[in-house]
Amino acid sequence: MSHTSGARQAQKQQTRRALLDAALHLLEGQNLSSLGVREVTREAGMSPAGFYRHFRDMADLGVTLVEESLASLHGMVLAVLAGPDEAEELIDRAVDVVAGHVREHRAHIRFLARERHGGVRPVREAIGAELARFADEVAAALADQPASAGWSAEDLLMLAELYVEHLVSTATAFLDVPEDRPELDLRISRVARRQLRLISVGRRHWRDS
Repeated sequence: MSHTSGARQAQKQQTRRALLDAALHLLEGQNLSSLGVREVTREAGMSPAGFYRHFRDMADLGVTLVEESLASLHGMVLAVLAGPDEAEELIDRAVDVVAGHVREHRAHIRFLARERHGGVRPVREAIGAELARFADEVAAALADQPASAGWSAEDLLMLAELYVEHLVSTATAFLDVPEDRPELDLRISRVARRQLRLISVGRRHWRDS
């Protein structure tokens, strides 16, 4: 790649990033269905024509935000599940990962929480598909744990979906905590750990029935 083409590609990525960041900023206070291309490009400091060199429409931009909103969380949670198979330690690490992810990616999580049941169908479907893929990945990681011996693939997926749904609801709960109320973070973490322990107890006794 020549220096010129490399610089051009870098500029293209920078512009694309500016559009995504502008949209995220604007979406702090509104739904994607109410956000227009002109608002985003004005926030990003470019002309509306520049938008269409990167995205087909606002739904396409929204789907991109979905993918990047969940990508890093996938990796972190799978890393937790790949660690020591001690239920208490695993639960503590999972809740800490979610809390840290919300602190670092608050705008992304708020976007997901708002649009998961929102009015832009391609974005809603993309969130559903990403969470389903997430559950498949968690089920595969759970299958490697000794505690899953004898479990069917169907039951492992059901368990994985419980974990994923819980992590999503916990992330949403962390969103609403004001920065000057750290004690509320602790309360949410405590409740999340207790709920995960309840799932863990059910997991140990599921095959007894």
